[in-house]
Amino acid sequence: MNPALAPLLSHPAIWRGSDCAAEPACIASGFAELDRALPGGGWPRGALTELLLEREGIGELRLTLPALSRLQAEGRSVVWIAPPYRPYAPALIAAGLDLARLVIVRKCSVSDALWAYEQALRAPECGAAFGWMQARDDRLLRRLQVAAREGRTWGVLWRRPGQQAVATAAPLRLALAPAEGRLAVRVLKRRGADLPQPILVDPARVPGAPLCPLPDGMVSTRRTSISKAQGRGAGTRLPHRKAS
Repeated sequence: MNPALAPLLSHPAIWRGSDCAAEPACIASGFAELDRALPGGGWPRGALTELLLEREGIGELRLTLPALSRLQAEGRSVVWIAPPYRPYAPALIAAGLDLARLVIVRKCSVSDALWAYEQALRAPECGAAFGWMQARDDRLLRRLQVAAREGRTWGVLWRRPGQQAVATAAPLRLALAPAEGRLAVRVLKRRGADLPQPILVDPARVPGAPLCPLPDGMVSTRRTSISKAQGRGAGTRLPHRKAS
């Protein structure tokens, strides 16, 4: 390499296609093998991440819990929009989450869930916003990406099994599948070179199981079970939606 080019190529605003792009702000995932594959060395703050599931219950949420705990330690809240199962408070506490800084929005329409998700992404007190909605409109996805950037929020769009994934606006897309007791993380899109082989991580290192599915046919309408489990308030509230 020409010695005169070395200082230029080392500038953080320049990256080569064979390398990972530098991310201005990241949060460590808690799994060193995964961090080595993520641009910036962790989950991106201020951007969308799309996670595609081969099937549910394979440790997908355990993969995110160390980062969520770190964000809460910084004084920021975590928001979950329309999770498919009722969260199990004791396991979340065992994994290190502060339930006073966990806001869960359930039992709402798709349009209301998307509205709440965008508000969470923009909220400065929100460190991470997880959404389980099926969002496929390109304009909406670009708007969500802008909201995450402006709020400096780690936004995750979960793609449940069978859902079509078209979140081209998300700079990071990963596919998750079980692999002999571990989790195979395949990088579908990142700001950097392709990875031909999946990354194997062991989410069982994180204590607890984050979600407990409801029995068939049972519907939960209570919204206070999580805060009661810890004896504290429900945490930060999202702003009310104005009638149009």
